Amino acid sequence: MHHNHHQSAASLSLKQLNYLATLALTLNFTQAAKACFVTQSTLSGGIQELEKYLGVLLVERNNKHVMLTPIGVDVVKRANALLGMGDDLVRTAANSAEPNKATLILGAIPTIAPFMLPSLLRALRQQSPSLRVLLREDQTSDLLASVDNGAIDAAIIALPMDVGRLHVWPLFEEDLWLITSALESASTANVPSIRDVDLSRLMLLGEGHCLREHSLSACVTTRKGKPVPPSDIEATSLTTMVQMVEAGLGVSMLPNMAVKAGLLNVSDVVARPFAFPAPKRTVALVTRPTQVDNPFITQVLVLAKKFGQSSVDGIARSNTSVRKPS
Repeated sequence: MHHNHHQSAASLSLKQLNYLATLALTLNFTQAAKACFVTQSTLSGGIQELEKYLGVLLVERNNKHVMLTPIGVDVVKRANALLGMGDDLVRTAANSAEPNKATLILGAIPTIAPFMLPSLLRALRQQSPSLRVLLREDQTSDLLASVDNGAIDAAIIALPMDVGRLHVWPLFEEDLWLITSALESASTANVPSIRDVDLSRLMLLGEGHCLREHSLSACVTTRKGKPVPPSDIEATSLTTMVQMVEAGLGVSMLPNMAVKAGLLNVSDVVARPFAFPAPKRTVALVTRPTQVDNPFITQVLVLAKKFGQSSVDGIARSNTSVRKPS
């Protein structure tokens, strides 16, 4: 006789878990009920039934506001994982039933998206013309949350980064280049060392951008961990940062793919590869464990690795030359 190991799970209601997960986002019963297309009493009753079944209080309610209890926070995390897997189950079946109507939602961070996605999508479209690809550009923490809860299928991010239970495929490593204004480049060593960078003039992207952390950690490791006071000028995007460098307000670091994609073409900014050991970042694809076998994600994986290969080969050839504005 076969034992049914999932009997207790089978009594869980995905609908109730969805009510709870939505309430966790809004912390407001009215808004959560609206988002779930049910009345407030249905939502509230559903969550109470879930609490009764689990034997714990998940939500603290008072007149003023709604708060999750500590076990509530944990249950929401697991509920999101379950709901994400449920979405995958429905989508996998739909893709199998109508392969020519398949959709893939792909995210990428702002320091990768504009440089890598255009050629990646072109190649993907050639291979799978009927695949509908939706893109989402966001900062790492938001992308990881979206992959985790099933809002998007996969994301291209940069490591090192804590990705929790998600599955990670490292794609390739790429160097960061030093960028300076044309004027300043005259007085900079042709192959600068990371140690020579004047940190008080190193401009970084604002909090939340991982390129900021990766640039800073590169500088800290070469300086035996002394605290780093970077320039107090922070840019919200790479484009803005390039313009600040051009204006002579400081220096910065750009990933190889941004240099290769011609981000500096219309500016008077010079990019130089660093002397060994050059600061690097690892570009990676993250997805939910239930999406590991998704054939479209496998396609993205292969194409992304190919992109990295051509990008890195390009470096080997051009490392001797400084990228001067043409």
